[in-house]
Amino acid sequence: MNKSLIADALESKSWPFEEAKKILKRLGDNKRKVIFETGYGPSGLPHIGTFGEVARTSMVRFALNVLSPDIESKIICFSDDMDGLRKVPDNIPNKELLENNLEKPLSSIPDPYGEFKSYADHNNSLLRNFLDRFNFNYEFMSASDQYLSGNFNETLKDILNNYDSIQNIILPTLGEERKKTYSPFLPICKETGKVLMAKVMEIDKKNSSILYYNDLLNEEVETSILSGSCKLQWKVDWAMRWMALEVDYEMAGKDLIDSVNLSGKICRALNKKPPEGFNYELFLDEKGEKISKSKGNGITIDEWLRYASPESLSLYMYQKPKRAKKLSFDVIPKAVDEYQTFLNKYNDQNNSERLNNPVYHIHNGSPLIFDTPLTFSLILNLVNASQADNKETLWGFIREYIGDISGDSEAYIDRLLEYAISYFNDFILPTKKYKIPNDSEVASLERLLSQLKNLEDDVDAETIQTVFYDIGKEANYENLREWFLVLYQILLGQDQGPRLGSFAKLYGLDKTCNLIENAISKNLT
Repeated sequence: MNKSLIADALESKSWPFEEAKKILKRLGDNKRKVIFETGYGPSGLPHIGTFGEVARTSMVRFALNVLSPDIESKIICFSDDMDGLRKVPDNIPNKELLENNLEKPLSSIPDPYGEFKSYADHNNSLLRNFLDRFNFNYEFMSASDQYLSGNFNETLKDILNNYDSIQNIILPTLGEERKKTYSPFLPICKETGKVLMAKVMEIDKKNSSILYYNDLLNEEVETSILSGSCKLQWKVDWAMRWMALEVDYEMAGKDLIDSVNLSGKICRALNKKPPEGFNYELFLDEKGEKISKSKGNGITIDEWLRYASPESLSLYMYQKPKRAKKLSFDVIPKAVDEYQTFLNKYNDQNNSERLNNPVYHIHNGSPLIFDTPLTFSLILNLVNASQADNKETLWGFIREYIGDISGDSEAYIDRLLEYAISYFNDFILPTKKYKIPNDSEVASLERLLSQLKNLEDDVDAETIQTVFYDIGKEANYENLREWFLVLYQILLGQDQGPRLGSFAKLYGLDKTCNLIENAISKNLT
């Protein structure tokens, strides 16, 4: 046991350690196994927000292990696949198949893709595949399996035995019409297979059954509440799951705060303690709307990984979890560079500082330490200027710039090149629009060209940057940002860009001068 590490971790203000301290307080002197849970509704395709919840939970679990290495723990990834399908998602094939199976449990609906036994199995497989891709350590659990196997039976009996208390918690939150028919139990119709929101006429605690009115059959029906004959309304279901699985920690989105509180009240009504957790903010798409499985908006895991590293995605999940963040393609380059910045800092930090560095939590305390002077933004602009569509050409520029490179740094840059080519082709190239310089801008460019041509070939990036600054000052730009904006628009066809001294050094002074000459010539035609 590293006592120094534990002492530093106890002082750390990083949010995973703060959350882990809450769990330790919950346990007190009882150092038992800790159960983490994440929930997933497989009515639509898994989205990146689902990954975020598992990633963040894993970070809290790791923090707990640092604080108290002797405590065992596990993460349960729970799929609510016994829920009835309420509507057909927009982004799937064979919609008619699902339309014909509305209100049935997801686990009993045929797979519209024709690959699995059920629609739930298909979506559960997707969930597990992309969690496995990130090497998450978790135990998958299916609601249908748990209900049908009888694993929930004892807790379901407790729910029935406390029926009135639970009704008293739930009913005040409902509208008048809904109050008339609400029951925690949703019977599964034996004739249609549908999950019914039915009025319960009587409860039989002794026989663990209910008598309900089946509108589809127009008759009263008695059914057991056990072994998959009924499922629970989801807020009661959530509380039941916490109790049955003895969950200690589960986070949830900000939109579920009221539900968390309500499920917690149900636990306490049954003399159980609800889990610890916190409410994270939601991800928004490029229009500022909440990302949704049913809409299929936002970015998928595969889309992010086409343009950026898994580490950058994990960083995006780590940063400011209680602040709403846009999850669209334009955030990717910044996320990649921020990851690299934190990684570069890590090498020079002391142990206490490292515990507050995101890469410590992203890599479970063991980030791969290497150094590279190249940012993703710089490489993107190299692709832009050179119009290179292969890594070999780009490597030619890079090796000339920084000399020999090998090992982890080489592997990392090689990945960045692949991401940059894909990102440039898909997002930058289609929107490129070069500014034609006016006469005064041409005059500044000509002075810039003359200065750059007078520099030695081995000049450093900082000296080149100074030349760009000096020409901007000579041109009487009060705000040099306006000067650099003009340069980006003229030379690169975009509104943002790299530090131009570093870019010119990487691209080569002669080729940078060619860019400027070509821009000047456009004014003359």
